[in-house]
Amino acid sequence: MADVRQVQSQGKTVISLMRGEPDFKTPPHIAEAAVRALQAGRTGYPDNRGEIKLREAVAAKLLRDNSSSYDPGSEILVTTGATMGLYCALTALLEEGDEVLLPDPIYDAYQSPIFLAGGKIRSVRAPIVNGRWVLTRDALEAAVTPATRVLLINTPWNPVGTVFSEGELRSIAEFAVERNLWLISDEIYEAIIYDGKRHVSAASLSSQIKARTIVVNALSKTYAMTGWRVGYCAAPEHIVQRMFLVLQQFSRGPATFIQDAAAVALTGSQDAVEEMRRQYAERRSDVAKALGGLSRVRPLPPEGGFFSMVDARDTGVSSNDIRRRLLNDHGVVVAHGAAYGAGAEGTLRVSFGSGGDTLARGLERLREGLSEL
Repeated sequence: MADVRQVQSQGKTVISLMRGEPDFKTPPHIAEAAVRALQAGRTGYPDNRGEIKLREAVAAKLLRDNSSSYDPGSEILVTTGATMGLYCALTALLEEGDEVLLPDPIYDAYQSPIFLAGGKIRSVRAPIVNGRWVLTRDALEAAVTPATRVLLINTPWNPVGTVFSEGELRSIAEFAVERNLWLISDEIYEAIIYDGKRHVSAASLSSQIKARTIVVNALSKTYAMTGWRVGYCAAPEHIVQRMFLVLQQFSRGPATFIQDAAAVALTGSQDAVEEMRRQYAERRSDVAKALGGLSRVRPLPPEGGFFSMVDARDTGVSSNDIRRRLLNDHGVVVAHGAAYGAGAEGTLRVSFGSGGDTLARGLERLREGLSEL
């Protein structure tokens, strides 16, 4: 962002294809629910575990969409966004020096909560196979040590867009159980999936896997509610209790009127979610078309999420150098793959969270810049 500001200070226009934020407005029926709650005086302290109405809505959603049954009274925790859920989970599970297995590449913001909780990262290199990143049992076995306590994954997988199949996820989850690890499963992009793929939640695979899994999610991506800061976790009761003790030290949870609106989002019509997914699918196609046919560069259409990775390894230019050239010479901002781990060196992450003219002009500049490599 400092580089972007420097370019803008020179009077140049910049188009961003970087941010992981939907450009859709929160569906009206959700916003209206918040207004009604405000007008009804729902502005006091919430239940620190989450308002029971929202916890019940979360439990109903998990049963409906993920085939997982949880007790809303003891196995659900409402958090101020998914990041808080991740921090609470990691702090509840880790002692100083414990290790966390983290796929490489992976969303970069996982690193700081691990360090803050006293953990150490053990990277698990994930290769590209047939145009998609995969997390193999062999790679997990090579990375695990006696100090490893947690395996953290997300599916759909940010930044690379892989959606784990049931077989892939079962292999990963069974590895965690056999090695006596906790599995933290970040499922925030679950509703944004393409080409007939299906999101599978690890907790739905077996009672044994569920007993060692913490599901982390939020309403940010599914319902275009990034600024509302409301998320949730589902886990065995004794772990939720430990996470709750962590949460209490720095939060009292989302505002009550926001929790009321979140309950409406989860239990009300899902038509807006499907419409957003349809539009994301069109944007995904636009990215593939705009960047297709380039020499030594190829887009890797995601199976889920709203990021498309672009494989530029054959150019021999580092991903950060490509990013700088695209910004300085063409006024388009993307994330360089190496920011997410050495496994993504030579790639770029292109966001289609924003569409319309922003995406069209950004892709035009991006194609011009990549054509010059």
